[in-house]
Formats: sequence, structure tokens, C-alpha cells
Amino acid sequence: MPEPAQSAQTCLVTIDVVPDGDRMNVRVCGELDHGGRELEHDLTEALDGSASGIDLDLSAIGFCDCSGLNLLLGLRRKALDEGKTITISASGPPVDRLLELTGARELFARPGSEAGSTEPDAAGDGLKAPEAVDQELRKEVAELRRAMQTRPAIDLARGILMASFSLSPEVAWTVLVTASQNTNTKLHVLAQDLVGTVQGTPLPEEVQQQLAAAVAQARAAVPLG
Repeated sequence: MPEPAQSAQTCLVTIDVVPDGDRMNVRVCGELDHGGRELEHDLTEALDGSASGIDLDLSAIGFCDCSGLNLLLGLRRKALDEGKTITISASGPPVDRLLELTGARELFARPGSEAGSTEPDAAGDGLKAPEAVDQELRKEVAELRRAMQTRPAIDLARGILMASFSLSPEVAWTVLVTASQNTNTKLHVLAQDLVGTVQGTPLPEEVQQQLAAAVAQARAAVPLG
């Protein structure tokens, strides 16, 4: 069993790995975005050093985007190939929002939990039936493809909000998610509409109002400057 290890990947993200029986408790702090891909090596190392998988504590993640989700999905796929599991034992609002928006939360649920119930096999040991695992894998691939397809527009839209309203990346993401929810518009659709404004396509008045309200709300919650 490897010794507990801690390594700082960048000034924005750190990882703390602690063995716990046949699993590894892994706490990630900072921002889980494109730069967080540098965590892949340490997360894979933690997975390889475990007998049954990893329990992730993401409660200290201050920002998470589609790149972070892709990293988690890739780690989960590797774990499944090795007969192991990846669970999210704790998460904060940034991770919760992304998991809810993509419907990926159940992929990281603890076995037997409400979000990820299991189907006992003939021996009654709680392992999932092959068809259930296959269904999860198909869903995972679909979610991964959707995240990869929509990420460019979402990243561009976040950049537009940052430039237009002098927002930080975190606040711009919050504004985008809030406006998406308040206008009942899918996140990637709203992002594409925002990108269209650069070419002169105006946003509907209701969307403009909700964006302005989301910016005001976010600034009030996290004072800038």
C-alpha cells in the first residue's frame, strides 16, 4: 500500500491522497478545468494503488467546467476496465451544478445509493448485471460526447461575459448557469446564442434581462474589485 501523498499540480489545484483500506480517499482543492488535466497522472496513480477504487472529495472545488467532467469520466472508465469504482463522496455547488446539468451524478454514486442503485447477481453479492453496466457505459459515452461538442461554445460564452461585464471565470460561469436556469434554456443553447451576439445576432429581450439580473446577483454575492 503506497504512503499518503500530496502534490500540487499548479497554483490553482492540489490533490491529497490518503489510503483507506482497499480504497483511496482523494481530496481535490482548487479549480477543475482544462488546467486540471495535469491531475490525470496523480489520479491514475491513486487508482492503480487502490484495490477497489477511489472516493473523491470535491467539496473544495471552486470552479468546474466540461474539461473537469471529461477528466472524471475518463478516470471512471479506466476504473471500470480494472473492475474498480470511482465515487464522489462530497461535492460543492460548482461540481453539483455541472453534474445536475449533464445528468452525470448517478455515474459517480456509491453502490447501493439512491442515485446509483445496484442489481444483485445470482450470487447476491451486489454486483451490477452486465446489461446495467452496459447501459451506464453507453450513457457515459453520450455524456462525454455532448460535453466535448458543447464545450467550445460554453467556453466562448464565458469569455464574452468576462469581457463584457469584467467578471472572473467563476462569476461568469455562475451567471451563465443562473441565466440558463431562469430562462429554462439549455446551457449550450444559451452559450451558442451568446456567441451569436458577436456576429450581430441580438439576444431575446427576456434573455438579456435575465443575464443582467444574474450579473447583478453574482456581483452582490461575490463583490468584485
